[in-house]
Amino acid sequence: MKIPLDFQLNGHPTTAEVHPGARLIDLLRDTLGLTGTKEGCGEGECGACTVLVDGRPVNSCLFPAPEVDGSEVVTIEGLAEPGQGLSILQQAFVEGGAIQCGFCSPGMILAAKALLDRNPDPEEGEIRRALAGNLCRCTGYVQIVGAVRAASRKLRASAGEEVR
Repeated sequence: MKIPLDFQLNGHPTTAEVHPGARLIDLLRDTLGLTGTKEGCGEGECGACTVLVDGRPVNSCLFPAPEVDGSEVVTIEGLAEPGQGLSILQQAFVEGGAIQCGFCSPGMILAAKALLDRNPDPEEGEIRRALAGNLCRCTGYVQIVGAVRAASRKLRASAGEEVR
């Protein structure tokens, strides 16, 4: 028996059917074909599978797919506006050398988006805490933290805020 789901996915109304025990990552990757979300550990330890559900970062490898019914889900594919190229945050990761192998990048970027959505001007410690659930084996985190800070400055400048 499958459960029908109706939810917003990257700003679009979406309908799907899943088995009661299905994981969100399987719904996204296998059923809906959004392969930007990566599965690293399958145990909620690495953060590679991070997506946003109602604005909050979740490990989609642990999150029950039926729980997205009526929710808003954002994946890495939903950050760039069609025809606009990469989002400011994605571009900051590219420009700042925060993407090496790229496997952790979707989860890192979505965790960073959740932080910047609730605090557009985070201190370095806040950035590090917000990204603590996401592991990277390539960059050493310095470039990632720098990219989040750069994106913060660019986002605030584009909103007309004074940037320090």
